[in-house]
Amino acid sequence: MDGSLGSLFSNAIWTAIGGALPILLAATIVGLAVGILQTATSIQEQTLSFVPKILVVLLTALFFGHTLFAPILKLASDIFGNLESFVK
Repeated sequence: MDGSLGSLFSNAIWTAIGGALPILLAATIVGLAVGILQTATSIQEQTLSFVPKILVVLLTALFFGHTLFAPILKLASDIFGNLESFVK
């Protein structure tokens, strides 16, 4: 990090995207599969679409949590470690 506010903002955006993308991708794939299943069987129960997505999001966060959130923790420690340079 070179200390400019623009690079900090850009780094924060890319870190947030990188942390959220695998979880969102897993939920999207499960949602698509459940949607196809619901269409094929004509079952339109609302909880049938939410419960599997919630479980997949929780399991993805549980299994890949350290890998996904380590860059976010590093960014936060960099920001708070260099806070005086951003206040000036």
